[in-house]
This record gives sequence, structure tokens and C-alpha cells, in this order.
Amino acid sequence: MTYAYDERLDGPLADHDKAAIVRDLQALLPDLQLLHSKEDLRPFECDGLSAYRITPMLVALPGTIDEVQALLKYAHAHDVPVVARGAGTGLSGGALPLEKGILLVMSRFNRILEIDPEACIARVQPGVRNLAISQAAAPHGLYYAPDPSSQIACSIGGNVAENAGGVHCLKYGLTVHNILRVEIVTIDGERLTLGSEALDAPGFDLLALITGSEGMLGVVVEVTVKLLTKPQSAKVLLASFDDIEKAGDAVAQIIAAGVIPGGLEMMDNLAIRAAEDFIHAGYPVDAEALLLCEVDGAESDVDEDCARVEALLRAAGATDIRLAANEAERQRFWAGRKNAFPAVGRISPDYYCMDGTIPRRELSRVLRGIADLSAQYGLRVANVFHAGDGNMHPLILFDANAPGEMDRAEAIGARILELCVEVGGSITGEHGVGREKINQMCAQFNGDELTFFHAVKAAFDPAGLLNPGKNVPTLHRCAEFGAMHVHHGALPHPELERF
Repeated sequence: MTYAYDERLDGPLADHDKAAIVRDLQALLPDLQLLHSKEDLRPFECDGLSAYRITPMLVALPGTIDEVQALLKYAHAHDVPVVARGAGTGLSGGALPLEKGILLVMSRFNRILEIDPEACIARVQPGVRNLAISQAAAPHGLYYAPDPSSQIACSIGGNVAENAGGVHCLKYGLTVHNILRVEIVTIDGERLTLGSEALDAPGFDLLALITGSEGMLGVVVEVTVKLLTKPQSAKVLLASFDDIEKAGDAVAQIIAAGVIPGGLEMMDNLAIRAAEDFIHAGYPVDAEALLLCEVDGAESDVDEDCARVEALLRAAGATDIRLAANEAERQRFWAGRKNAFPAVGRISPDYYCMDGTIPRRELSRVLRGIADLSAQYGLRVANVFHAGDGNMHPLILFDANAPGEMDRAEAIGARILELCVEVGGSITGEHGVGREKINQMCAQFNGDELTFFHAVKAAFDPAGLLNPGKNVPTLHRCAEFGAMHVHHGALPHPELERF
């Protein structure tokens, strides 16, 4: 499916002479790698949300910060939109290019600049893969905690842009909790350092602001991350349930008991069977749901917490509980969970991966709601959860070649996100908003809140050239979507409509 840029909703983009821009950039930056032929541009048409595709006007692959600065200064001076892209593994269309803009690909920034085992930090370029940081730190007994399922491929710059998490974010936090300093380049070419290697930095917390900003405020060119000492012991319990709501209730009971697992993940039967067929992790294929609960720390504490968790799981109705017998089995248990997305891809021509967050106490209610929506729209849904912190990933199975199924998949996805908002949750947890969820931002936030977001955007990027049309909807779009009250035919704050 090709995503059509809707100028009526998001404001017009100026037409540019592509050949003239290529000539200008080649003269300005003779060493800059530029791609502009149709064949060369095609691999960059989408990110991991591959249902939407747009061919960029041209692709730039800088190799130095000076090139990034010069290119952004040029784009600013000539009013050319720019979309930054990392490894392209994002799942919300955040790196979707513009047919009238430059796609700035940061994959050549792939060096680990420093590992400091005494300070427990790593200084890396944005194109470094998430897993590569832990691999480089391993000889020092250290690792980088956030571990998205795509960690073998996703880049740290993209993790910062989306505030990525992973199966161990319950205890160790998201990207924002594990970085100390970020260097960015603004649209006018200024290089800024946000945060510090110290425990705190003076002034406003702009580091937190840039984390999760989806490339709308600046382009990340360097990141300093925290490194943690590997736990002395880590053990995983796998619990089977004959009722998915019992599994949801067990999650709340574990947290309420004061146990904070390193990871607490849930999968329903459809996801279990797909993962087991793909990975052979030893999952119980007859279970309606399973929980993976990892406890880590000192050996004695881990043993005590495992016993507490096992008792809680039995009290919640678990039909079977298994403790991973060794490190190899522990890794297999996690491999099944981390490969749940590609596993589901083997049982359906297409699937649509959602990302929302809900209060843990609402797990059972939301699972019932998803089941009802699945029946209503006639599409199967496989549920995979970061259950400990309420971050859910329903996978909607469909066939894009079957008439109407893509539209139904998008419709049920929208309703699931709106259900998250209804129960007091959020339309996203770690995948970002991008293009995918921009309409549901209208359900999550009111006009005054969106106006504030636009004001923040304008402080960094007054002309709206960085990743336009993503993340924060215009008030006009929300009125069209039907989620904002319009007084006498007029929108509030019309002066912000240019963003």
C-alpha cells in the first residue's frame, strides 16, 4: 500500500527542483554519499511498518557530523524537509520518507567511540546496533539494559528517537532511563549537547524531551549510555494458564506483592503456538496463556523471589510452572518471546503490530475487549505483552491481497488504541506515534495539549522541516478525525495550523 501525503490535513510541502538540489549538495559536500536514482531509492521507501511506502526525493548518507550540519543548514536555507532514519526497524512509520524531501540516513555513524568500565558508560554513534553495545561491554562484566526484540538490528539513535524498551524494561527502564547525554544537530545546523555524564545536568531536562521526540526536534549524532553490571544470577519461571484473564490477574498480583521482576512477559495461545513452531522453545502449546517471569540479582535473593513468585502463580491459577533448568533453557524461553513477531509472520500473509500501554489492573478488561473486536472484525489477534508494565503488542493477522482486510486491520488497530485510552492508558509504549497513530493522538490529547506540543516543536524547528506530518497532528486533522470539539466552525489556535 502506498501512503498518500495528505496536504489538506498536514499543510503543503513546497515543490523542489530535485536535480538542482543534487547539484547543490554535490558542490557543497563533494564527499557526501547521495542516492537519487529510482532503483537506489526503493530500499528506503518504508520502515518496519511496511504497509505504507513512499519513495524519497533523495537519500543522503553522511559520514561526519560536519556533513550533517552542512546538509541541515542547506535544507533550512532552502526550505527542504528532512526525515532522519536509523536502521529502519521502527514500527510506526516514523522514518517514512517524503516524496518532496531528503531522507537523512545515519547508518554510517556506526562506531563505538569509548567504553569506560570505571564510569560504567559507553559513548557511541547513533548507527551502532543496540546489541553491539552489550557485546562490546561484555569483557568488562557490563551490559546495556534496554533490549528491544529487534536489538540485533535496531540502532541506538533510533532507540533514542522512539524511547525504545524491551522485555527487561520493567525493572531497568526504557531508553530515557539508561542514557546520560545526547548530542544533536538542529535544523539550522547548530550542534547541541543535552544532559551530562554526571548524575544531573543544569537547566531544563532537555535530554528527556529529545528522547522519544521521533526526529522532530533534532538529529542525534552521539549518545552516552549507562552500562550496568551483569546480575550474579538470573532465573526464569514459565507458568501456563488455562484462561488468559487468570494470567493477566497473576501479573497484577506479582507486582502488588512487591516483587519487581527483571522481565514479566505474557503470550496468548496463538502467539505461543506460532513461537513454539518457529523456535522450539519448549512452550506449552495447549495453554491459553503463558507468563515468563525472570528474577535477577544476588543468588540468595533470586532463590527467595522465585519461591514467592511460584506461590503467587499457583494461587492465581497457573496449571503448570517450570523453572528453567540451566542458562541454555533460560535463553530458549526468551528466544521464543523475542521471536514472537517473526513467528506470527509465518502463519499469516500479513500482520499489523500494535503498541499501546494500559494500567496493569485493566489487563483482563482489555483482553476481553480485544477478543470482542477480533470477533467483530473477523480477524485473528495474537497477543504479546510486556505485561509487567502494561505495554501490549496485539498482532492483527490479515491478508493484504484480500479485499477489505487491510482496512479492517487498520480499523481494529485504531479501536484497540482507543480502548487503551478509555481505560486510562496510552496509544503507545515504545514504538512511537509516527504516521501510524497520528489520528489516535486526537483521542489521547485535547486541543490545548496539542497546542503546547506544537509550541515545543516550533522552539526547535520554527519552519516545521524536521520529520513533518508525524507524531503530533494538526488541530485541523483532529477536527477532520472527529475527536476535537470545534466552536462555531472555528478551530482553537489557528495560528499553529502551519505546523
